[in-house]
Amino acid sequence: MYWKKSGGEKTEATLEVALDRLDGSELGDVVIASNSGDTVKKFLKLADPELNLVCVTHHVGFKGPGVDEMEATTREELKDEGVEVLTTTHALAGVARSIKNNYGGLYPAEIMAEALRTLSQGVKVAVEISIMAVDAGLVPHGKEVVAIGGTGWGADTACVIKPGHSNKVFETDVLEVLCRPRES
Repeated sequence: MYWKKSGGEKTEATLEVALDRLDGSELGDVVIASNSGDTVKKFLKLADPELNLVCVTHHVGFKGPGVDEMEATTREELKDEGVEVLTTTHALAGVARSIKNNYGGLYPAEIMAEALRTLSQGVKVAVEISIMAVDAGLVPHGKEVVAIGGTGWGADTACVIKPGHSNKVFETDVLEVLCRPRES
C-alpha cells in the first residue's frame, strides 16, 4: 500500500494495514514509534490485548537538554495497559550524530539512516526502532516483528522486520513493507 503523501493523517489507515497483517498470523510482537503515546493509544483501541506491544520514543534530550517528550502520566498509562515503553539512544544516530553536528562529515550509522530514508523516513524509523527493541530485550531475537513508524508525527509506514542487534546490524532483514508514503 502506498500513500500519496507522508505524515500523520494516515495513522489510522497505517494501523489498520498492520492489524490486517497481524490477523491470523504467527506474528505477536509490535514495535511502534511514538513520542507522545498517541499512536500507541490508537493502536490499543484496535488491537488484540495479547500482543507484545513496545513503544519506542525519542531519547531524553532529543528536543532539548533533559526534555522527555512523553508525559509521565502517559508513560504510566501505557505501562498499565501492558505496553513496554523504551526511551533510549537511537540506534542509527547516537554519538555519530553528535560528531557530525560538531565537526561535520557523515558516519556509518548516519549513512545507513540516509540510505533507508530513500525508501521513506518511516522505513528508517521502523528499522531503527526494531533494532532498539531487540537490543533492549523487549522483542525476541530471531523473530519477525511488525514495526510502525512515521514522518514527523503519527504513523505512515508499517513493515515486517526481523531485527538484528545493533552490534550485528546487517543481520536485520526487512521482509515486508506493508505500507509507506510513495514519495520519500
